Amino acid sequence: MRLFDTHAHIGLITEDPIEQLLTVQEAKQESVEGIVSICNNLRDFYQIYPNLKSEESIYHSIGVSPSEVAHPGEDWEAKVSEGARLERVVAVGEIGLDYYHKFGARDAQVELFIRQLDLAQKLGKPVIIHNREAGGDVLEILRERLPERGGVLHCYSEDYEYAKKALQLNLYISFAGNVTYRNAKNLHDTARQMPLERMLIESESPFMVPAAFRGKRNKPSYLKETAVFVAELRGLPVEELAEALLANSLRFFGLDS
Repeated sequence: MRLFDTHAHIGLITEDPIEQLLTVQEAKQESVEGIVSICNNLRDFYQIYPNLKSEESIYHSIGVSPSEVAHPGEDWEAKVSEGARLERVVAVGEIGLDYYHKFGARDAQVELFIRQLDLAQKLGKPVIIHNREAGGDVLEILRERLPERGGVLHCYSEDYEYAKKALQLNLYISFAGNVTYRNAKNLHDTARQMPLERMLIESESPFMVPAAFRGKRNKPSYLKETAVFVAELRGLPVEELAEALLANSLRFFGLDS
């Protein structure tokens, strides 16, 4: 089995550079061949990127998440553009809208989101999209501003009806450990019915730990549990599902050429 973790906050799992590399090695032992490292702000990106630069199985995304809307950083657009050109930086993100947490005014979040979508278009990068109780606005904005390279709705939390609308655009849907929760019927329905060629999976570590590891801090090495669960939902051998998801990940991030 070969797995690809499309979304892991390695810097939040541990701040220690050696422990970060050990986390990556542990994931490899559990069939995770690639990981996209996610940072919510530019300060963290420019600290973590050098720590993991030598690890060829790690890819990176750069962007300013809605949690940082009140303080995106001085010259943040120039810094995103600069970072996006570094080796193995494959996406802009995570970016998006979060109306659940009180990070800042909705108008400010929308402006930050749109400016980064436009920046991703200029950079020729796909986008990794955060959506927390903002699904209507996210979809409306993406209909107008989604970059040509497309995007992924990460840690999907909507229902299948929303997924059908999203999949009319050049979007992928990524499932995290919460798809394994017994009461997540909306996620089960979506993962079971959506086109396999538009599906990704992620750890979203250190958050959204799969049900089998409830009570523990999530890690990329736990990704196999999510793959096994989704394979059972779809009635597929897990090896077949994993190969399809790996191919999807490489295609989405432009790593298959």
